[in-house]
Amino acid sequence: MTGQALGGCEERGKQMPDGSYYRIVRHYEDCLARHNEGAAAVDWSSDESARIRYDVMLGLVRQKDRATTLLDFGCGLGALKDHIDERGFRSILYAGLDLSPKFAEAARARHPDVRIYCHDVLEDDSDLPQFDYVVMNGIFTRRHDLTTAEMQTYFEKLATRVFSFARIGIAFNVMSSCVDWESESLFHPSHGELSRFICKSLSRHFVLRNDYGLFETTCYVYRHLEET
Repeated sequence: MTGQALGGCEERGKQMPDGSYYRIVRHYEDCLARHNEGAAAVDWSSDESARIRYDVMLGLVRQKDRATTLLDFGCGLGALKDHIDERGFRSILYAGLDLSPKFAEAARARHPDVRIYCHDVLEDDSDLPQFDYVVMNGIFTRRHDLTTAEMQTYFEKLATRVFSFARIGIAFNVMSSCVDWESESLFHPSHGELSRFICKSLSRHFVLRNDYGLFETTCYVYRHLEET
């Protein structure tokens, strides 16, 4: 699945209310109830833009001809699995995870042979194994009615936790700060803020992508330099 520029120092350090991110989850569940399937069910504007995002997320995988495990964190309906199959990436072993039981149930119905987890990893991650790669498509693009400081706290806590499950690397997207206008309900961290957090808390080996035609930035974060 599934803003203003980051606030100044006076906002930093404020604690996010427990469970406030569930308000974002409920927004996406409302989209699922209204649309049932397709890009609109996960609040993307079009199937075309969704496919662009899937290709960008898969750009994280360094060698697609080797057996690779990938967790689609916030998998929604599991459409990334369909895209992987359409692209012919048979070596990518897909699993999904969604915080929402409604989305997890829908993904399992569409992909009965795929492992779909339903976990809140900020509360309990005991049953979740490690994967080579984890992608988080749309998890940090919308902040809904969270303050920028609350969203920043959620982003940092969740990205740090998810990175611990990745043997090679993770990908996530946020709304770009290189825009003329920023939505009050979306999350637009600056490239400088992203870089400082990633370098300090995750890894020095990362890529920021702002080159695929959508008003977003996608980050690839790797544990190590690519082996040759």
